[in-house]
Amino acid sequence: MAAETLLERITDYANRSDPYPLYAELREAGRVVRQEDGSYLVGTYHEISALLHDPRFSADPRNLTAPPEGAPKPPFLRLDDPEHHRLRTLAMRPFGPPHSPGRIDAMRGEITEVTDELLDGLRDRAQIDVVDDFAYPLPVTVICRLLGVPREDEPLFREWSNAIVASADVRPEDKDSIEQDRAGDQARIEMGQYLVNLAEQRRGHPTGDMLSAFVNEPDPAMLLTREELAETAVLLLIAGHETTVNLIANGVLTLLRRPDQLDRLRREPDLLPRAVEELLRYEPPVHMRERIPLADVEIAGTSIAKGTSTVLALASGNRDPKRFHEPDRFDPTRPDNEHLGFGSGIHLCYGAPLARVEAQAALGALIPHLGTAYLLQDPPPYRYAAMLRGPRHLPIEMQQPWPC
Repeated sequence: MAAETLLERITDYANRSDPYPLYAELREAGRVVRQEDGSYLVGTYHEISALLHDPRFSADPRNLTAPPEGAPKPPFLRLDDPEHHRLRTLAMRPFGPPHSPGRIDAMRGEITEVTDELLDGLRDRAQIDVVDDFAYPLPVTVICRLLGVPREDEPLFREWSNAIVASADVRPEDKDSIEQDRAGDQARIEMGQYLVNLAEQRRGHPTGDMLSAFVNEPDPAMLLTREELAETAVLLLIAGHETTVNLIANGVLTLLRRPDQLDRLRREPDLLPRAVEELLRYEPPVHMRERIPLADVEIAGTSIAKGTSTVLALASGNRDPKRFHEPDRFDPTRPDNEHLGFGSGIHLCYGAPLARVEAQAALGALIPHLGTAYLLQDPPPYRYAAMLRGPRHLPIEMQQPWPC
């Protein structure tokens, strides 16, 4: 097929279970490939890495030649410096270094506790859905506790999150995408209102969570406006669990497909941190990011006009043979694994340390019990989004009851 249809084919749900042959086709077609809708696709590692650091390219969709009509101001994930830097810095203050250097380390015990509680609930079950029973509730519980969301309200966020993720997906525009954008905007408003109201209840009564820290910041210059608080809290809640759900589920799927590597990690648990890094390369939770040139630019011999959507296929870059030896092989001992699983540049995922801790805790707890497990459906059903790719369900069966 023509290279000009690659974005359409990659985002087609029919190819969700295995987009990697299409990424190989993309890399073969060139370093920058024009699509029939006028956008461009970039699938080679070195070009993606360079563009993620290139100040001539914007993350802000309002810089598109035809920006979405009536769309609200995007979260700081899609803003450019200096506004991006300001909001990211304010969001980081109660989350990590230098202002809160012990926040993530202090969560390790709680993450282990939540992991153990979830596994205990699977006792004596012959069949489980890794997504619904484990990979989803673990990071949702953790991020809700970090923010200070009451446990009984956690179920509210699944429908909101699904709508927001669908609206943020990379895809050719059509009537369905316009409806998804509207539903996502409404979900973002409702979730933002809920989180702001929750934060306001703690103004003057700090409770040690992040929402409390935001509204009780003593420096007036460091306070978020109500609108900024809503946008930031929504982003933290969604980004704080969506990618980690995919990382854990993709990890279990990858290991069950490779019993030799599963057995190796069972025998050599010290390899787990490197295995998580390899999963971030081999089956990353985030597959694509959009960037927009702020002026006419030339990349790898291709001229891209100002305001043109340019899609960076991070997952393709992670499988680029010009950067990684035998890129289609899962190797938990892979050296020099500078993957694009968390992006790069100024928008490098600042929640990466938390995601790594959660993935290591989750997989470390599961691996000893997966030796008798097998997949009930392969490939499993995938979530609709092409950008945030992972199984919607991952049913497995134990040849003997799930151990305590």
